[in-house]
Amino acid sequence: MLSTSTTPTQKSLAAQQSLNSPAAASRPSLDRDAGLQPPGASANGTRNMSSSSASYAPRGSSLNPSSQQPGSFSSDLRSQMMQSRAGSRTDVYIRDKLDEDDESMTENTLNALKDSLTREMKIREGSENMLEALNAKKAKQTKDQRQRVEAELTASNTRIKELKQRITDAQRSKPVPSTPTRIRNEGLLNNATIRSPQSASRSGAGSDIDEPTESPTFALAEILQALEVDGMAPEYYVERANNLVDLFKRYPTLKYDLVWSVFGDKIQVMLLSGSREVVAAGYRMLRYAISDIASLKRIRDLNTDIMVVVSLAKDRKADVEREQALKFVRAFLDVKNGVREVSRAVVRTIAAVAEQGEDRLRPICIETLAEILLRDPALLVASGGIAPLSDALSEGSYKSPESLTSVLLYLLDAPHTRKYLRAGYELEVLFTAFTDVLFSDEGVVKQKSRAVASALKSWSGLMALSMYNFRTIRSLISSLMLPNPVIRDTILDLLYSLLRIKPPAWATSYLAGRRLTTYGRVTTLKGSTPSKEKAVYDDDGAEQNFVEHYTGLLLAIFIKAGMMPSLLQVAQSTDDPTLKRKTTLLIGETLKLASRILPPSWSSELQLLPELFAAASQFENESHFNATGIVYQISSVSRTLHRSSSAGYNAGYLPSSSMLENMGHQEETPKANALINTDDATFRQLLIDSGVLGHSNPSKWNWDVILRIIEGPLMNGKRVEEAIKASKFAKRLVGFYRPFKYKFSEIKNTRNTQKYVRVGCALMHTLLQTAEGIKYLADHKLVRQLAECLAQCDPTSGLTAQYPMFSKDRLIDTLCGGYFPMLGALSSEPKGLQMLERWRIFNMMYHIVDFKQRPDLIDLLLANLDYSLMGHPRVLLSKALTAGTKDMRIHATNALRKYATRQRVMPSGQVISDSKWAIQLLVTQLYDPEIEVCATAVKILEKACNSKALLEYIVECRPALDHLGEIGAPLLLRFLSTSIGYHYLDGLDYISNEMDDWFLGRNDNYVGLIEASLARSFLDTQEYQPHRLSIYEEDLDTYQDNHVPPHFYRELSRTKEGCRLLEEKGHFEEFASTIREYGMQSEDHELITKVKGALWAVGNVGSMELGAPFLESTDVVEHIVKIAESHDVMSLRGTAFFVLGLISRSTHGLEILSEHGWESNTTPLGVSLGLCVPSNLSKFFSCQPWKHEIPAAITLPDTQKTILESSLGEFQEEDETNQRILELATELGNMVLYKKAKVELFQLRQKKIAGFRQPALFRKILALFECHHYRLPDRHLVIELFDKSVLRQIVYGEESSDESLSSSDDEQRTERQRSISDPADLEKTTAKVYQGSI
Repeated sequence: MLSTSTTPTQKSLAAQQSLNSPAAASRPSLDRDAGLQPPGASANGTRNMSSSSASYAPRGSSLNPSSQQPGSFSSDLRSQMMQSRAGSRTDVYIRDKLDEDDESMTENTLNALKDSLTREMKIREGSENMLEALNAKKAKQTKDQRQRVEAELTASNTRIKELKQRITDAQRSKPVPSTPTRIRNEGLLNNATIRSPQSASRSGAGSDIDEPTESPTFALAEILQALEVDGMAPEYYVERANNLVDLFKRYPTLKYDLVWSVFGDKIQVMLLSGSREVVAAGYRMLRYAISDIASLKRIRDLNTDIMVVVSLAKDRKADVEREQALKFVRAFLDVKNGVREVSRAVVRTIAAVAEQGEDRLRPICIETLAEILLRDPALLVASGGIAPLSDALSEGSYKSPESLTSVLLYLLDAPHTRKYLRAGYELEVLFTAFTDVLFSDEGVVKQKSRAVASALKSWSGLMALSMYNFRTIRSLISSLMLPNPVIRDTILDLLYSLLRIKPPAWATSYLAGRRLTTYGRVTTLKGSTPSKEKAVYDDDGAEQNFVEHYTGLLLAIFIKAGMMPSLLQVAQSTDDPTLKRKTTLLIGETLKLASRILPPSWSSELQLLPELFAAASQFENESHFNATGIVYQISSVSRTLHRSSSAGYNAGYLPSSSMLENMGHQEETPKANALINTDDATFRQLLIDSGVLGHSNPSKWNWDVILRIIEGPLMNGKRVEEAIKASKFAKRLVGFYRPFKYKFSEIKNTRNTQKYVRVGCALMHTLLQTAEGIKYLADHKLVRQLAECLAQCDPTSGLTAQYPMFSKDRLIDTLCGGYFPMLGALSSEPKGLQMLERWRIFNMMYHIVDFKQRPDLIDLLLANLDYSLMGHPRVLLSKALTAGTKDMRIHATNALRKYATRQRVMPSGQVISDSKWAIQLLVTQLYDPEIEVCATAVKILEKACNSKALLEYIVECRPALDHLGEIGAPLLLRFLSTSIGYHYLDGLDYISNEMDDWFLGRNDNYVGLIEASLARSFLDTQEYQPHRLSIYEEDLDTYQDNHVPPHFYRELSRTKEGCRLLEEKGHFEEFASTIREYGMQSEDHELITKVKGALWAVGNVGSMELGAPFLESTDVVEHIVKIAESHDVMSLRGTAFFVLGLISRSTHGLEILSEHGWESNTTPLGVSLGLCVPSNLSKFFSCQPWKHEIPAAITLPDTQKTILESSLGEFQEEDETNQRILELATELGNMVLYKKAKVELFQLRQKKIAGFRQPALFRKILALFECHHYRLPDRHLVIELFDKSVLRQIVYGEESSDESLSSSDDEQRTERQRSISDPADLEKTTAKVYQGSI
């Protein structure tokens, strides 16, 4: 620590030294903002005082600043740019720095050890994977290679153990500061590294400077005063600028107190510097000084627009300056209404940079243009910024086309923003990659397919792409006919994604060429498909599936665009067998999907496949055989899909998500497994095939055969006895799982090794089914050793181990965590519970939960135990629910999820629910002191309310939810759906109060909730992550809360009492009148939200059979259909479409819709699925082309102009040479005259004419740049023709064009302006500037 005897300068030096971070050098400069670095600063050895601390940098990091990319920013600069001081001053500094260096060294050493440990872990993982692969091959062929891998694995394990020990020792020896830790960068508050003469003279006199804290305003004044010193090296100014930025970061409110007359002068001086690094530091200072819209106006008064235009037009050598200038412009967008202060001159320059394909700043410029387009489309269109965005989309050079597409989709939604885009062009450029037969860049095609998918999953994109009779979508489908395998494969993947078709489990084998009838798929299907016993569901309680509804509309569009004939043509014409099978599978899935979600008028004709059968019936044609083969393939796929479908799907019935979950909980009828009753020869052959008898190495066993044996023959007690006594099968297999044999417990925890855990759980379950198995398991050491492993973690057992089997590292790295699912399998059977009680395992679990020292172990226990039976597991869960920590209580509450929503369907058809005990525990959790626990319980109870029986039981528990506020509201809404719940809530005065709240405002708020829920639902599911594995169940089975938020009026309409109250209040009539009066309004955003809220209310009431009569009494459906077919706002059309789907759920609503040309699919019993589509798609997609707002017709406010036309007068010059310069600058925009104009400009420059030193002419050139499009090289060319002093005169407002001034006068004027300490005197001294000297 620094002592109080050191000077503030030394303190600031030490603090600046502590900022060195070599790790920053490897980060991209656009993501790094720690400081600026002048090139070559470390070359001067006298200025680098950080060599001692820099030597502790981690291996691999560069200490040479010159090796960084142009525009790099690093905090290393502070040490690299320090100027040497007197020897004594340096000695004092080094002594005071020792403590801090020691601490930094320990920290760096610890980080290096952790990096080495990570590297060794990866080496070990790779060695294990290679060893596993080698074990599968013949031993003789791979003997030498396996020995080398085993030696490397042993060495790696040794190094990992040593590194862990060293890390532990380093953490223990890390010094604990006896005084409060010094704030990082604190020294910057005291003083600058090298003071100006004025501040240096003051520092020796004042005694108050040595105090530990200092006023930020004083530090600000000191830094600004230090910037006044002229004639210093660039690194001097850069370092002060970095200090000032750090000051702004630590004291964010300091920028509100800036005196802009002083601060602005310093900024102008830095921005006019000849050093690129100093200019970049000036932009950075200015960016951190931005506070509000008023500060932006003050900044623009400094003529920063012109300086940004000049900076961005420089060549790539000045990337450090250009980057900071661009960041400075982007900071405007972070201020509310800051885009109103962005000049069109700046936007045109950014657009010019975005057009340069090789420019390093191009991606960020494209992103900046997209943000400006989103916030102020008029500014971007008037500035010519649309063209670079369109080029980026069409060329595929921008790596994230989805972000650009989302901006265009937002603008296409409303008519007042849609006019800035051209109908049929902006989005359509995405499809060029598919329609160009010569374009085969797979990466670009894949990128654009994602952007096309995002466009087709939004209402504005779907409406825009369906214009001109689905022209764009037809072109996409017709691209399947192009003989390009990349395009064909990408379009097929796109169709799979858009139609949300998940390939079945057998798809991989089918695409690989195996026949569907040859690889035992029937057994797999029967084992993986839920029982087809008839289930009893509350259909009235099923929520509307809006995603399926939208998918049905997309499928109808693709069918109308000719998808099926194109797919059939691809299947018949392609020579690629994989592509042919992929297409055939898509045809089968499409036919199945159409029969399920489309009305009969759409799907019945589609199922006939007339084109294919016509080709197959032409027996005299060669193609007859190919078409016949396709017919067979489609038939085979369709039969297989039919068998693999669940019960409701085959009949055209679409169950809700809650029904699907209940189907998963159905208790399957015991099936007679053919493998159970095998003969002796078959059983012995299975044992031999498993490899257990022939090898003691588990990696050589066939685990698929072992699983078949466990789930088949070993369910028979006779076979269990034979496996135990007549062979070594049981001994070796169960012995493999013994913890202290270190076989199973030492295997690496990866996705591939989870098969060992699955087999272990199946083994526990199977052994508990027979008396022989129970006896063998009870006498075996396995359960006893598991008890011993748990005892190592029980603080009261007295049993300890240096490396416990269930230590945190082992649970993460190895399969030790797999023992807990096995304990869960044991706890699912009464005999298993007795074994666990015999070895006092539950006692140890109680102690582990009580002491709360191992939350990871407690989470594993709670997640894997089975709570179906009464006994210790439920007691343990109750203990964790009430007496555990907050995280423990949340985890325990989540463990109740599957038990609270479980329903079993018995073979007799009776629905049995044993969830009451779980419901009681969840109701208790509603009174937990932590709100997160209560919210978790509410979500689970809300899901349980999908069952009418469970809902009534929850109401019987009479939970009090007043203390939860909004969190408990969804659960209370669910209570309304039964008469019991209605009367319960009516007694609490909840219904009348809630009804008034919804009518007065909550109904409008619901619009935001439902649209956010729909946005989450339309997102793609999480991508498969092959390397991600967790032993925690909740991580593997995440519960995505994407269901539709409950609507008050929907729940109210479920009961007769609720409908009576709704009629008395007259709310439905109010909503209907809102739709009639304001339904077609498209300008007022608040009115549009109100109409959307009314639409959702009407749709939710109309979806209930009891609420459907309200529709006919108000005749509101006709107006909703009109909104869906002809409204100008695309998102409102989509809302009306979904509302019509809700209305079609009721029989009465479906009849009304059929009169207006809308139809829906129904179940065989005539129950509507709520997936209505219009009979005439062209009428629904009747979006007419709009009038495009051309840039010349757009009038921008003066705040978005740098040079006003009125201030320039006419673009005429009295001087003929100046006039010719203007003409040549204009001709640079003409490609015919470009070359000649460029040569003539160079000739004029060589003549050193006076015009290139005149600010008035330069201002007119800048006006040309602002009003017209110029390429970036042309801008750089013209700006470089002018003298450097011209920019200075314009920035300072000195418009004098006296040609007699020499360059030396210009230099003197520059130094004079730098030396002015008080900018308030600037105007007074302007007349004397040309005669003054330093």
